[in-house]
Amino acid sequence: MANEWWKKSVVYQIYPISFNDTMGNGKGDIPGIIEKLDYLKELGIDVVWLSPIYDSPQADNGYDIRDYQSIYEQYGTMENVERLIEELHSRGMKLVMDLVVNHTSDEHQWFIESRSSKDNDYRDYYIWQDGKENGEPPTNWGSIFSGSSWEYDEQTEQYYLHLFAKKQPDLNWENPKLREDVYNMMKFWLDKGIDGFRMDVINFISKDQEFKDGEIKPGEKFGDPGPYFVNGPRIHEFLQEMNEEVMSKYDIMTVGEMPGASPEDAIEYTNPANHELDMIFTFEHMGLDEKNGDKWNLKPLDLVDLKENFEKWQISLHGVGWNSLYWNNHDQPRIVSRFGDDETYRVKSAKMLATCLHMMQGTPYIYQGEELGMTNIRLDHLEYYRDIETLNMYKEKSDLDWSHDRIMEAIYAKGRDNARTPMQWSNQKNAGFTNGTPWLQVNSNYETINAEAALADEDSIFYYYQHLIQLRKEFDVITTGTFELLMRNDPNVFAYRRVGQDESLIVLCNFSSMEVELDEKVVEAIQEASVLITNENKSSATGTLSPYEGTVFKH
Repeated sequence: MANEWWKKSVVYQIYPISFNDTMGNGKGDIPGIIEKLDYLKELGIDVVWLSPIYDSPQADNGYDIRDYQSIYEQYGTMENVERLIEELHSRGMKLVMDLVVNHTSDEHQWFIESRSSKDNDYRDYYIWQDGKENGEPPTNWGSIFSGSSWEYDEQTEQYYLHLFAKKQPDLNWENPKLREDVYNMMKFWLDKGIDGFRMDVINFISKDQEFKDGEIKPGEKFGDPGPYFVNGPRIHEFLQEMNEEVMSKYDIMTVGEMPGASPEDAIEYTNPANHELDMIFTFEHMGLDEKNGDKWNLKPLDLVDLKENFEKWQISLHGVGWNSLYWNNHDQPRIVSRFGDDETYRVKSAKMLATCLHMMQGTPYIYQGEELGMTNIRLDHLEYYRDIETLNMYKEKSDLDWSHDRIMEAIYAKGRDNARTPMQWSNQKNAGFTNGTPWLQVNSNYETINAEAALADEDSIFYYYQHLIQLRKEFDVITTGTFELLMRNDPNVFAYRRVGQDESLIVLCNFSSMEVELDEKVVEAIQEASVLITNENKSSATGTLSPYEGTVFKH
């Protein structure tokens, strides 16, 4: 594990627009991140993952990149980024940046050239197709952000593919010149001293070149394009080439965001023998509270499904690949509002959820504000929402006769703006995030939920996360041990055992607001054990778990 430093690391994701504003324009910035590095150091963070800070028109909060090698002016300058790298390294922390190479902005110079004429040198940097003879787009594919995934361009009388917003045209990875330019851009950043990449929807970059229509599922307007680009035909070839040309030459960490990847896929992507990536983000556990693969079509979480999903990933990758561990990110609602109780048991359930995740094998990711127990937000009017996915979805579901109330309930539960509200630093105006007008409303509970209050309270969620991070450094069983699910069919308790060479742990987490009885075998197993960490007042084994209790026993 000498050069696998990421196996013992804990990563903290910063969503820059919402983190800390020092310029007074209502948007976070890079000097604002530098200002808070000692806070992250105190938490125990090893790696900062920074969502895109590149020059962008901001149609999708920076995931639409206009220039990979310059900085969005409202965030600061390249000099600010160089100082950020220096300041992180001086504190023993590392920086991982977002790599967004499935698509660019339609304002990127490559695309401006590409759309200018069919014989331009950059034409094949993007995916252009003729429409069907009947005048329809090349395929019936739906965009992930609603509507068709094809946009007609009158100048050259062809359609370009955009799996996301129409301002995010997909790059054509079949073109070796495009790939070479991407690799050179990656080297530019690595030579500046960054320590790796989080790769945005990286398993979408290889498209099936036949461009066939997708299946139209019940209640849907467009065909499902997933089978033609998720884990596409040349994906492993492209990643191996990227590794050979770039990643293998640096001591870095790579994580691929991969919707639709199974454990079998993950083994291929993360097995060191294949020379691709260090780990991937899986999405399966994030889809368990939805119906038919539609994130907006809500259903209650069945804890047995969640347990069996984690079990599958923990066991499948053990000894061959590597897991990432996360509850939250910029695309997911706040976990304490989702799988916990963000009112009566907010603090306790946030600690329990952290316990459950951080005792597993893998690299844990903490999303800004998670360590404070920040919650979802309910904005009063649709126009207060900023997320392009949410706004497009509202129109699409309205066309499918969903009522306003049903759509709003889905937004309250799953909308991406839940994660994007400004970081709550203090009980001062705008939660201490900005002196200006915040780009997105601050959650009104900032007066009680904020970093200043957490740092002043030794029993806060912040210090609980700090303790979990320390335990990962101290006990190898957390990083290397085997995983065994206990109390499999219990609808309220997530219990598992980790077994290492010299020690073993039993992790007990109550996902309900009721006191629950433990299985006799589990009670027997913890009798002689000591308490390693708990969110409850207990120092020895009992036969029950209190509401939202999370306790780890060590042998």
